Amino acid sequence: MAATVMDEVMEKTREQVDMEALGRAARAASRVLATLTTDVKNQALLAIADELEAQSQAVMERNGLDIADGQAKGLSDALLDRLLLTEQRIAGLAADIRRVASLPDPVGAEMDSRVLPNGLRLSRRRIPIGVLGVIYEARPNVTIDIASLSLKTGNAVILRGGSETLRSNMALVDVIHRALDRVNLPRAAVQYISNPDRAYVTQLLHLDKYVDMIIPRGGHRLHELCRRESTIPVITGGIGICHLYVDDSADQEKALDVIENAKVQRPSVCNALDTLLVNRKIAQEFLPKVAARLAQSHVELRATPDAYAILAQGNHGATVREAGPEDFDTEWMALILGIKIVDTLDEAIAHIQEHSMDHSDGILTNNWANAVRFVNEVNSSAVFVNASTRFNDGGQFGLGAEVAISTQKLHARGPMGLEELTTYKWVCLGDWHIRR
Repeated sequence: MAATVMDEVMEKTREQVDMEALGRAARAASRVLATLTTDVKNQALLAIADELEAQSQAVMERNGLDIADGQAKGLSDALLDRLLLTEQRIAGLAADIRRVASLPDPVGAEMDSRVLPNGLRLSRRRIPIGVLGVIYEARPNVTIDIASLSLKTGNAVILRGGSETLRSNMALVDVIHRALDRVNLPRAAVQYISNPDRAYVTQLLHLDKYVDMIIPRGGHRLHELCRRESTIPVITGGIGICHLYVDDSADQEKALDVIENAKVQRPSVCNALDTLLVNRKIAQEFLPKVAARLAQSHVELRATPDAYAILAQGNHGATVREAGPEDFDTEWMALILGIKIVDTLDEAIAHIQEHSMDHSDGILTNNWANAVRFVNEVNSSAVFVNASTRFNDGGQFGLGAEVAISTQKLHARGPMGLEELTTYKWVCLGDWHIRR
């Protein structure tokens, strides 16, 4: 991309943002989106997918500048991996958009239709939430995921990404705007706060006159800021200290496959494995197998003293350290795994209840009674039996994509797909009824 164009892009980041105007435009756009047919919304999504593929080189060029800046600033490998857009990842994003277009539209669906004894006909009808404010860090793919899900559900959205991925996000929003122009929909349906000044985050959190829901996607500090500062309802999630418990009945070879996948397949994401709990009856035999398997991917193990004593004896090639006091309260997002030996299922559940962040937790077992107890007593947003925690994902759950993985208990839990971006209104049909 020409240097002059890049200068223009970065110049936009220094412009002042009129948040009131942004909110007003989003509210106006949301009223347009709420009346669109499913066909029109799908045309917009398909246009975005086509435009993304057509502009993939330009997007990757801007992303490359963000990556270079990140490397110069010493960002971790995990963060750089989250930031990176490759040709394969862009193709995946386009496929995700088309998948969302193919999904049923929840808007307008009626629930709980019934006729009351007095003849009134009642139903609840799904409607868009209105305007979403989404604040996120280091994940440019989120820009596309949120835009596609918001458009499909008739919601306008105001986006605020991290400064480390500013060029990438602006390139993706430019793609979205080009596509919206092609189908004659307002650009204000998807708006981006281009100035990286953090003051705009606070302003967004106070824009309750126009914004209906805030969704933060980032670290603990961002979530705390949003909960503390927002005058708008906040859906929190996307932070996980994820556990797998291996009980004494588990098929050990199959368990190794699940553990490896949960830890190694993509360690920088929120549903990657952080802590492995192993029943004491199999620890002497099983832990060296775990170390040998994970050593192939250079995973460092942080073990409790009894687990360390077993692992220190082996010739498995893994790096093993004794776990520190904070290690079981750490979301690693890297090739590090905490290991603890437990005596019983009760102890495993108690550890998870104390240290989990209600994201993704699972049990590996051939004892159905243990599986049932685990599912009943562990109340994370997704609970797994003999499956990798990496499946807690909107695409994997058949939702097409996700705005976030909610770990709270109001309105939505787990991957937030289309239905979770709707609310409802009561529709009451009468025959000139009056209340007496």
